Amino acid sequence: MIQTDQSFSGSLSETFRSELKALNQNLRVASPGIIQAFDPETVTAIVQPAVRYIHSGENGKQSTHFYPQLVDVPVIFPRGGGCTLTFPIKEGDECLVIFADRCIDFWWQSGGVQEPADDRMHDLSDAFAIVGPQSQVQKIGAISTNAVEIRSDDGETRLSLNPESGTINGTAPGGFNLNGLKILPDGRLQLVDGSIVDQHSHGGVESGGNSTAPLGG
Repeated sequence: MIQTDQSFSGSLSETFRSELKALNQNLRVASPGIIQAFDPETVTAIVQPAVRYIHSGENGKQSTHFYPQLVDVPVIFPRGGGCTLTFPIKEGDECLVIFADRCIDFWWQSGGVQEPADDRMHDLSDAFAIVGPQSQVQKIGAISTNAVEIRSDDGETRLSLNPESGTINGTAPGGFNLNGLKILPDGRLQLVDGSIVDQHSHGGVESGGNSTAPLGG
């Protein structure tokens, strides 16, 4: 059979499309994941990717499979300028796993600018975990649209900063503790010595001017 330029062109185009599809199927960029374990000493996690991958058999039939669990995954906390925001990470927490373009081994061990340890690209071994993405079954509610909040998922404990009103509000069922000074759940102050401001009394009070001794004196 004589092949024309058009048929060669068509075959080449099909080959390119097939190769491009295979490349895309094996290119890892990001995926939702589920935390299996967290090590606060190494700041790494074991993560199970939450979307299965598609495998095409020799007969062209496709099937889906679990990715293996990812180990020693560096966990990203918001950090900069000598300050870090940390929070507990528990088994079952959802996260976003992102895969580096190149091998991160030397960077992870030593920091700074490093050479890639080998020529792998977008590999399962070079993942980072960002904890926080929420599926619809795990999402939180009552999100403030006016204030920055540090809060528990149930919203029962929270610290809220409102830039418009310039106020900072807090709710803490167990009370606030600042260097031993406690704000009790009902709003009363408990001093370092254990006395409660609106219930303790002072002995040896004498008549005199209009000023009292300092609070707690």
